[in-house]
Amino acid sequence: MSKRLDDKIVAVIGAGSGIGVAVARQAAAEGATLICLDLYPERAQKTANAIGARSGRIDITNGQETGEVIEELAKEFGRLDGIVATPGYNVRKGILEYSEEEFDRVVSINLKGSFNLLQAAGKVMTQAEKGSIVLFSSIRDNLVEPGQSVYAATKAGVVQLVKTAAAEFGGAGVRVNAIAPGVVETPLTEPIRSHPEWYEAYAMRNVLGRWADPEEIAGPTNFLLSDAASYITGTVLYIDAGWTSVDGRFHPPGIEIPGKRERMGVPHQI
Repeated sequence: MSKRLDDKIVAVIGAGSGIGVAVARQAAAEGATLICLDLYPERAQKTANAIGARSGRIDITNGQETGEVIEELAKEFGRLDGIVATPGYNVRKGILEYSEEEFDRVVSINLKGSFNLLQAAGKVMTQAEKGSIVLFSSIRDNLVEPGQSVYAATKAGVVQLVKTAAAEFGGAGVRVNAIAPGVVETPLTEPIRSHPEWYEAYAMRNVLGRWADPEEIAGPTNFLLSDAASYITGTVLYIDAGWTSVDGRFHPPGIEIPGKRERMGVPHQI
């Protein structure tokens, strides 16, 4: 593992599960000094214990708490070079079935939480005149399906927050970017993975024909924290195995497509 995050102070929010765990582990392996944060501190502590890091609690839906936690960490460590926020929440329902409480919950975590973190991180990093912030969007920022209305709206909102923050913070040397994963095997996607036909349909929607492991999202995320990405800001990095790049999975007759899955007769169009 390269040491591209040597001497970096990095906070990972959502380090208690899924992609956040993978990001924290890989960042530590790449030399970063890690602070693992989560709404559930016992989960963050478990990750931190495994990699020799600090841990703590944060509720990104609470703006005051978020600001206080980030400011305190910056004071304690002298600076924060990178902050990643992975938490996301989804309620899969049609628009006509959505309750007001469900709407508020999805928006509070995905959109308000992202804003609170941008505001808190932006304050300490613009004062230090350096830093990298990585938020999580999704392929649903521009591609939707039935039952994804509010989730998709919040993920599109995250992209616009990232672009605006990049424009506002760039003069102070702070970079802001978004990661947009496709289908990843995490607790958030358990409702899909528990249905074999649904799971396979999603796998075949991308050109690699499979789901991502959280570690495959961690590498590009930590790249954006590193100096190797020093000229990248205001962008969305899609990690989706080509999902957003291809026009479905239909293979026109007469076009030879190599690959074991096609030869096995797996449907080419979902």
